Amino acid sequence: MRLQVAPSVFALAVLALAPAAFAQAIEEKAKVCATCHGAAGVPIDKKIPVIWGQQAGYLYLDLRDFKVGARKNELMSPIAAGLSHEDMLALAEYFAKKPWPNLDQPRAPDAIAHRAEVGASSGQCTQCHLGGYLGASTTPRIADQNEEYLLKTMQDFRSGARANNPWMTDLLKTYKDEDIQAFAEYLSGM
Repeated sequence: MRLQVAPSVFALAVLALAPAAFAQAIEEKAKVCATCHGAAGVPIDKKIPVIWGQQAGYLYLDLRDFKVGARKNELMSPIAAGLSHEDMLALAEYFAKKPWPNLDQPRAPDAIAHRAEVGASSGQCTQCHLGGYLGASTTPRIADQNEEYLLKTMQDFRSGARANNPWMTDLLKTYKDEDIQAFAEYLSGM
């Protein structure tokens, strides 16, 4: 009887300590992310997205897509391949709780903002990305995102190079290059 109790007491003690140990492990894993995405949330390159303050559901889905190959990136795919389901959820929550950084990007000139607003209205972009383009749940925040990242992402969806959201591919194929450029400039300066 004593042997049966001891293992269950040990298991309870391990479970009680697990959240703290898991949190430390996630903070350590997050340091790897900071190498490119920035220790203070400002990415080292403008083609890299801000992940601080991004929607947790979206971050998780992107990590999952990198892991299973639905989204490809020579740096992110191998990193995501080594993450467990629990790690991806924890990292998504970790970064979602961080404050969105100020990238200090300029507002788009009126003519470009108008072109972007007309195009976004016809595409009903706020149906998913919501007012202010702040996103929710599994839809990303795109307001104040890096302009170069936005432009490349929209171009990749349009060309099919990014294939993890066929609906975005179909939608962006309906826009001209100038429209996509206007969207990127407008959204980045919000």
